[in-house]
Amino acid sequence: MADLKYEVVETLGVLSTDAKGWRKELNLVSWNERDAKYDLRSWNPDHTRMSKGITLTRDEIQILSELLQEELQND
Repeated sequence: MADLKYEVVETLGVLSTDAKGWRKELNLVSWNERDAKYDLRSWNPDHTRMSKGITLTRDEIQILSELLQEELQND
């Protein structure tokens, strides 16, 4: 398997922290030296290990934001 290259370009926020110190974060991450995308997943404290997550483009984040706003308004 080829090495996976990544760089956490910017941490946008932490959603939660579990008992082992892993943090669920929203970050801008560059994967394999490509343009950074929005990324939601759990990371260990020094960002050397990660869980499965989801990576979204700016357009997808905009749509997700609109969907969440609609959902919150319906509560």
